[in-house]
Amino acid sequence: MDEPKISQYIILAIVTLTLWVLILSFLLIKAVSHYRKLGKSENIKDLGNILERIVKRGDLEAQEISEIRSAFARHKDLALSHFSKYALIRFNPFEESGGDQSFTVALLNSKNNGIILSSLHSRSGTRIYAKEVVGAKAPNHKLSKEEKEAVEKAARQV
Repeated sequence: MDEPKISQYIILAIVTLTLWVLILSFLLIKAVSHYRKLGKSENIKDLGNILERIVKRGDLEAQEISEIRSAFARHKDLALSHFSKYALIRFNPFEESGGDQSFTVALLNSKNNGIILSSLHSRSGTRIYAKEVVGAKAPNHKLSKEEKEAVEKAARQV
């Protein structure tokens, strides 16, 4: 082969290798400076210790998230048991008294369990009755027309 062609190939190889070394050096310097910045912010010189601390923090946060989820589930179940639906029906059960002085109130939770309070007002006095509601029905007592209406109205609420 010709002497000038071999020297051209050698020069081309040297230039290519030089560029390759420069690129790798640049990337190495960039990576090292990144890890030094990370180490400075943590005041730790060893990258392994930094990574261990990050993993420990992640584990603690995962544990806290788990505790928050279980507390949320407990509070959600508790909230479902509170009265969140209600209805008020006023009526006049007796012809001799004037106005809608009597009423029935249905207080239900999200599962349609709760109570009905009924007040019957007459000239001789007022009587108050309470009945249990389970699944929008009264298992132990018959409901009056107004009480049924109140329970149905409350049960339709979202």
